[in-house]
Amino acid sequence: MQRPAWLVMDVIGVLVFCALGRRSHAEGVTVTGVAATAWPFLTGTVLGWLASRGWRRPTVVVPTGVVVWLCTVVVGMVLRKASSAGVAASFVVVAASVTAVLLLGWRAAVGLALRHSSDV
Repeated sequence: MQRPAWLVMDVIGVLVFCALGRRSHAEGVTVTGVAATAWPFLTGTVLGWLASRGWRRPTVVVPTGVVVWLCTVVVGMVLRKASSAGVAASFVVVAASVTAVLLLGWRAAVGLALRHSSDV
């Protein structure tokens, strides 16, 4: 898979997180609604890719995945606060947990698959 496709995996993870959140709060899963919820987190994701130089080793959990995940959560929350959106402590915990599973999980799965294929 080409390196830009790995960034798409992170974008999909963030969009899934936002769509699930909107659905669980009965806010409606529309393109504009998900986009309105996702933009702070997607901004953090892109900044995380830049900070970690994610294109160099996009599939590693450490450091790329951790930096992307932390930037996604921290920048996302800062931008939500700046735009008067909610940042309750419980939301921060849920957002950090769910995005960790989504952004780190696919990297862990790829790492396991690569290790397994090299053992054959």
